[in-house]
This record gives sequence, structure tokens and C-alpha cells, in this order.
Amino acid sequence: MTEASETMDDRPAVSTDAVWRLPVTVCRITQFLGEPTAGALLERAIACADDTLKPSMIRDREVDPDYRRSRSRGDFAAPELMAAIGEVLEAVEHTLGVSCHNTEPDCSLNVHNDGDFYRSHQDSDMRFAPRRLLTFVYYLHRTPRPFDGGELRMFDAALPLHTGTAGRWQERTWRDWEPEHDSIVFFLPTAWHEVRPVSCPSKRHADSRFAINGWLCSPDPANRGSLSSVGRTAP
Repeated sequence: MTEASETMDDRPAVSTDAVWRLPVTVCRITQFLGEPTAGALLERAIACADDTLKPSMIRDREVDPDYRRSRSRGDFAAPELMAAIGEVLEAVEHTLGVSCHNTEPDCSLNVHNDGDFYRSHQDSDMRFAPRRLLTFVYYLHRTPRPFDGGELRMFDAALPLHTGTAGRWQERTWRDWEPEHDSIVFFLPTAWHEVRPVSCPSKRHADSRFAINGWLCSPDPANRGSLSSVGRTAP
């Protein structure tokens, strides 16, 4: 055996730069509330006055229009949505491999109009949002859809096959999910995702991409009992 062939035999069969890409699991349900419930909820969202909608924040405390541009209302009530989430929660838990027993809801209305977006981010952060266990996004808009874009882009997980290998962000792969009226998506807060730019030619508030974004969170010991629980309780 030559020196060259011995060297070749010593090389690993897989490149040390190899990255294993795994699609992120998303639970999506269409016609979730049905009409007229979805229609009534949309009219409540449209009725929100400009003075009740504030610039959306990142990390729950900062306004950064270069990273996120939309408007939000944190006290938007949607009890019919939360009740419906409770009905499907067991199946969602099973699919995503998460337990949401005795969780507390935290949600807001988010409004995207012409040029609005939210760059890639995670919903779970050990400093700012360590209690979030499950993300949900429920979409509302007039039909036919008066805007383009606004897809939810879910980035595939990138796992190095060799210690020390880090896949470059520019090489990420993804799947886009349409913001279809009366549809809802569930995913884990650790998943990287973004809201693609919205084009709304009329620029009218009523023609916006409306979404109720929220999380099911583990109870906060400091505020126990301050929020209503969602879903099944532990036996």
C-alpha cells in the first residue's frame, strides 16, 4: 500500500464541514374557528383604534424598526380562540413533544401593513422569555386577501455532524407558511422563524395582515393565579 492510499484510508468518510438539516415540525390547522366566529374576531381586530396599537417590540422591551416593524396590542381578548386551542392541545402536545399542563396564556394582536416585517428570531430566550413552552399564531384578514407576502418562514434546524462545525446562516433552508385567514400554526419557541415583508397597496388598516400571536407559558411563581390556565390540567 502506498503512502497516498494510507492517507486516503485515514480520512473520515463524511466531510468535517457536513451539516445535518432537519425540517422544523409545525402543526397547522385551517378553518380553525369557522365562520361566523372568525369573522367576528376579525371585526374586533379591525375595530382596534390607532391609539391602542403600539409599535411592536423585540425582547418585550425594545422598539427596533430595522429588525421588526408592525403594531401590537397586548390586551386584545380572544376567549373563543383560547377555548379552541384547549380543544386541540393534546394532539399538538403529542406532535411537538411538549407538555403544556397548567400553562398560562400570553398573547397579543399583531398588525402588519405595507412594508412591515419581523426578521429571523426565536421566541424563547433564557434572559427574556424562559417560561415559553409553545408558540401559536392565528391569522385573520379580509377575503380576498388584500395584501401580498407576510408568510411565516420557518428555518430548518442545522445540526453539525462533527464537533466544532457551525453551519453558516446564509446557507439555511426553510419552508414558508401562508397567513391564511382562520388558520393557526403551533411550533416550539426555540425554532428560528421570521415574518416576510408585507405589501399592502391600499395601506388601509382594515386591509392589514392581522395575527394573534401567543405562547403557553409555565406558571410564574411571582404571579401565580394572575392568568387563566389553558388546556388540560394534570391528573
